[in-house]
Amino acid sequence: MRVLLTGTSGQVGAALRPLLQEQHTVLTPGRDAFDLSRPETLSARLDALAPDLIINPAAYTAVDKAEDEAALAFVINGDAPAAMARWAAARGVPMVHISTDYVFDGSGDRAWREDDPTGPLSVYGRSKLAGESAVRSAGGPHLVVRTAWVYAAKGANFMRTMIRLASERDSLRVVSDQWGTPTTARTIASVLVEILARREADLSDVFARANGLIHLTNSGSTSWHGFASAIVEGLRTRGVPLKAAEVLPIATKDYPTKATRPANSRLDLTRLNEAYGLVPPAWERALAEELDAHLEVVGAALRQ
Repeated sequence: MRVLLTGTSGQVGAALRPLLQEQHTVLTPGRDAFDLSRPETLSARLDALAPDLIINPAAYTAVDKAEDEAALAFVINGDAPAAMARWAAARGVPMVHISTDYVFDGSGDRAWREDDPTGPLSVYGRSKLAGESAVRSAGGPHLVVRTAWVYAAKGANFMRTMIRLASERDSLRVVSDQWGTPTTARTIASVLVEILARREADLSDVFARANGLIHLTNSGSTSWHGFASAIVEGLRTRGVPLKAAEVLPIATKDYPTKATRPANSRLDLTRLNEAYGLVPPAWERALAEELDAHLEVVGAALRQ
């Protein structure tokens, strides 16, 4: 199968690429050849690429910057997925689109279900909601995948920021009143590949089992402070020398940001389990694997 995979310089795209290449021909055009900021060009590019499946992890993800660049965020996160979805629907090509917990308003303290009302608090969240709505309304076979708190051993993310700051500062101050589930890009990739491998039915039927929409994170939940504390403790148990002696909890109001973050980003995984029989690993286990992978990357760099 010819799979068009966008965003391979990002965390989820980079994790998906090697797994997909084991079974499929993976098309990974660069930004110059497949520019999401120019959605009017995508139909012709898709005609030339002729994919049998589209997977779109690519997005404008600068959450705070989006408050000042709303037009660009909506083009990349809304108009570009819409253009891809229209092309795919007209040809019966299945499409997987990655979305986010930011489509919810973060109220309450239970995990969000797929059919809960949306209510994004930020430009980024509204632009991502526009994209997933366009994919769903295009009418083709699709699977929208909402995830949250994504990180990996490579790239710019919370884990790597905490690792750097813990080596530079005497203490860390981290928000403790925002809750969610740290989720590794490799977890997202491995679960998606397992879903795609269920070819006892056409992919349109596979996606229809979940009504075209699932939540996908690691299992369990914690706060950003809890996540940071686990990162620091994990490094210590691996013998990594750190400057930071403590991780202090702070309130969201003590760390103001331009864009409002959801206080509750927990995503309910029931539909993922009922539709596909899948239960992602606990976030603590996934973190341990990612810390090991990070240290392997650092060790390889030092050996060069």
